[in-house]
Amino acid sequence: MRHRFDSSPAFEVIPIEKIEIPLKSRDELPPTLVGLQWIWGHPQLKEQIFGLLEKHILAGKAATGRTGMDLWQILVLGVTRLALDADWDRMEYLANYDSLLRQMLGVPLTAWGQPGKTFNHQTLRDNVALLDEALLKEINVLVAAAGRGEFKKKGDESGDPLAIKVDTYVLETDVHFPTDLNLLLDCGRKCLDLLGKHLDRKDYDLPGWRKLEDWQGRLKASERAATKACTGGGADREKRVSSAVESYLRVARELSAKVSESLLSMCDQAADHNDWESLAYFHGMLDKHIDLVDRRLLQKQIIPVCEKVYSIFETHTEWIDKGKRNVELGHRLMIAADQDQLIHDYDILLNQGDMGQSVPVTDRLLGRYGVERIASISFDKGFTRGADRELLDLYIPVVVMPRRGKKNAAQTAEEKASPFVKLRHAHSAVESAINALEHHGLNRCLDLGLEGYARYVGMGVLAYNLHFIGRRLQEKRRSIPLAA
Repeated sequence: MRHRFDSSPAFEVIPIEKIEIPLKSRDELPPTLVGLQWIWGHPQLKEQIFGLLEKHILAGKAATGRTGMDLWQILVLGVTRLALDADWDRMEYLANYDSLLRQMLGVPLTAWGQPGKTFNHQTLRDNVALLDEALLKEINVLVAAAGRGEFKKKGDESGDPLAIKVDTYVLETDVHFPTDLNLLLDCGRKCLDLLGKHLDRKDYDLPGWRKLEDWQGRLKASERAATKACTGGGADREKRVSSAVESYLRVARELSAKVSESLLSMCDQAADHNDWESLAYFHGMLDKHIDLVDRRLLQKQIIPVCEKVYSIFETHTEWIDKGKRNVELGHRLMIAADQDQLIHDYDILLNQGDMGQSVPVTDRLLGRYGVERIASISFDKGFTRGADRELLDLYIPVVVMPRRGKKNAAQTAEEKASPFVKLRHAHSAVESAINALEHHGLNRCLDLGLEGYARYVGMGVLAYNLHFIGRRLQEKRRSIPLAA
């Protein structure tokens, strides 16, 4: 059973709206906490967000049983993690020992020497993981729309229409640079690691692995020899490569045969399904990469892209070639920011490029704000497609989508017009938002799986928006003169 927030707090709990957050600190945490405090003090936004949290997290669950972590605490911890680009070890420390964050979590203050409430490492991980992609997208829409009010000019009730800038960058997955040889090593190493864990358990009897550490050494040594031969030069290079790779594959095939025997043995012993599935997966990847190494390095075949795997742990990872030997491993992330740098929309482009994305993102924005609230939208040349531009011109007053190739006189005159040039120059400001996102954790995703990747993106965008709103509120508060 979970609550929105402890409805009967102890006297030692400081009300969220009365927490004193430093205005002059240059650390990343205070502006983020100011943004969270802003949500708490915004009755309509707060009610909407809690409604979404209950809908997604508490749906179908009985209101009985042990009290879990409050919904507010889950949101605060998730935002703080990405705002500080922190790992879970640091989050465990902050949640248990940082007094300002604990006040925002609603943890009661304790007398000196008395133990206070603590959060376990796994508890933090499990609870924050309840915030899924769909929930975070809905919360981001609410926060960005409400945050516009903090950037309105004095006396302006409706605020300026949105000037949207759209761009993409690559958010990397947490993987090493892949080669056929080191991926094959990963497969064999992981099989041996899992077997080593099973050997320590009394419910499994897996004979034939007395020299497990020797297998690890042989596999690693043969991989290093093959890698050295492939990356080196000199006379008879092809012959040395073939010899080293054949030796590496021989060890890998012997290992695959032994792992296969153990898998059959586990079936006879009624092994735990998850244990068997995990070992079977890495054994399958081992056989796959034995075949790939053989075909590419010995048979000199060109491997189709559809057969390539860039990580055996994060199989959804894409190879994104940026040109000039600049390669990134992850997925393209598209963001749509306004003139005040708030991010109103984002999307993960799975196996897609920039072209063809301009209409979907504009459609989502028009659905939220209407035609009258969007004054312009700008893209770079990667999005350019004539049909898309013609369609957007019907709904958006000014569409900045530079044409590729040679232009006629009318097109040249249009792109030299003052509104187009002004917005084209202003478009580069989206790079500032991308840089800030990368400093809020969205440079490399540390969560596992595609679902974890999507959740990480949503939490990073939310942390960015709240941090930006918090900075704006701090500026306003600093400008208020102190009472005499």
